[in-house]
Amino acid sequence: MVLSLSKFCCTMSLKNDTKKELDVVHHEHVASHGVPSEDARPWYQQPELRKLYLMMPFLFLGSTTLGYDGSLLNGLQTMPAWKEFFNHPTGSRLGLLGAFPGFGGFAVLLFTPYIAGRLGTAIGCVLVIVGSIIQALPQRSNPDSMFLAGRFIMGMGSNISNATCPLLITEISHPRHRGKATTIYNTLWYLGAILAAWTTFGTLTHITSDLSWRLPIGLQCAMPGIQLLCVYLLPESPRWLISKNKHAAAQKMLTKYHGNGEETDFVKWEYTEISQTLEAEKLASASSGWVELVRTPGNRKRCLLIILTAIFSQCSGNGLVSYYLAAVLETIDITNSSHQALINGGLTIWCWLVSLGCAFLVDRVGRRTLFLSAGIGMLLAFSIWTACSAVYSQTGNSHAGSAVLAMIFLFYGAAGLAWPGLTVSYTVEILPFNIRAKGLTLCFVFTSLSGVFNQYVNPIGIEALGWKFYIVYVVVLVLECLAIYFLYVETKGPTLEEIAFLFDGADANVAGTGVAVGYENSSKVGKGDNI
Repeated sequence: MVLSLSKFCCTMSLKNDTKKELDVVHHEHVASHGVPSEDARPWYQQPELRKLYLMMPFLFLGSTTLGYDGSLLNGLQTMPAWKEFFNHPTGSRLGLLGAFPGFGGFAVLLFTPYIAGRLGTAIGCVLVIVGSIIQALPQRSNPDSMFLAGRFIMGMGSNISNATCPLLITEISHPRHRGKATTIYNTLWYLGAILAAWTTFGTLTHITSDLSWRLPIGLQCAMPGIQLLCVYLLPESPRWLISKNKHAAAQKMLTKYHGNGEETDFVKWEYTEISQTLEAEKLASASSGWVELVRTPGNRKRCLLIILTAIFSQCSGNGLVSYYLAAVLETIDITNSSHQALINGGLTIWCWLVSLGCAFLVDRVGRRTLFLSAGIGMLLAFSIWTACSAVYSQTGNSHAGSAVLAMIFLFYGAAGLAWPGLTVSYTVEILPFNIRAKGLTLCFVFTSLSGVFNQYVNPIGIEALGWKFYIVYVVVLVLECLAIYFLYVETKGPTLEEIAFLFDGADANVAGTGVAVGYENSSKVGKGDNI
């Protein structure tokens, strides 16, 4: 035990030394470039920046669309008309109905880096609209075929849109607001969930025919329809424009929105750093293909963190309630359809408020701190949830059942500290431009695979094991907390380009890499701290 403690202390000392050296290099880099002061006014007092951010909700709709579908099946499972139409699906069949959008999303993810930007968003919106219409029109003689086909197509579209929108948000936002804007994007998943939950509650209580479930499904067309009409009002990414040799257009975009129409020293500095960094990345890349994701130690560490983030975002116990709340509530004898729908609606509002509030803490508290706090909070809440479920199962104690419901809300409150918002924003932040689209695709590949597993296995596990199935997620949460503590890198502070120092050390391809002299006497940075 003494040896283990000594080794742990040694490891933490090395990490602290590494962080100090990286901080020194970052400050040297900033000092050597003489970063000019920017407009200190709040964004809402800057006319052009205000205009940019007021258009941003059209991109946020990509996350809202995904959240609507994610919560829709929860609402449908509370509807007697839907359950009767589909012959009361349970177990593996219910899992298949839930998992099918994941199959559709996985089918297109490898192609999304090549249709990024506004075009990719538009294609995604069209597919969601088509899929929603097909999903809303199945026939009683063979209900599964059209429903599954529609969910597959809708999964394709929503994942294309969700793979392109956060990239554009990150790259057009002012550096001062990048973290908040990208984090807010993913929290709006819960806004879609709220709309789905309360729409299904409304139709459940006022309509008894098949229209009660067909109408909420058809309403999925509304958000991608609005997004499709408005997405071209937004500017293109200056990084994308520079990568396509459209330098004048990139300068114009930065001048208009980040300089409020004036080519300030800050705008010139930002344009120079972006263009020189992209050039350095291009020269350093062995190729622009997928191998670049694992070519360097820094990129391998990025990929590991992306994969872990994707898996943890789906497989931390949250999938139990996100997709199968009705089945979980039935384990504590809450079987009334209206009560289930009300709990679903209330839970979505709670989750959104918590996650949205925490989105404004990312630049103050830091990403790693939020991840770790969320992991520990989820572990504690889920452990109590599991214990109370066991007590209720064995004794029928009503207080234990109420405690389970309370722990569900606390669990999602803890999850809201990080996972809704940071899953996408952290992934986008840690990637350099030349692999940003491919790295985000990697995130969504593992998110889809984890989601498919989650959505298919959870109803089977609950049906077969009841509360004992929860123990699996307690173990996962323990591993999650350890991984966050020992592996995750804090990205608060540096610009999108300068985050490369945290992963690549002396080999960072950032404009003005002459500052790398700060590494000459260090053998740890860029080696021992990388994978």
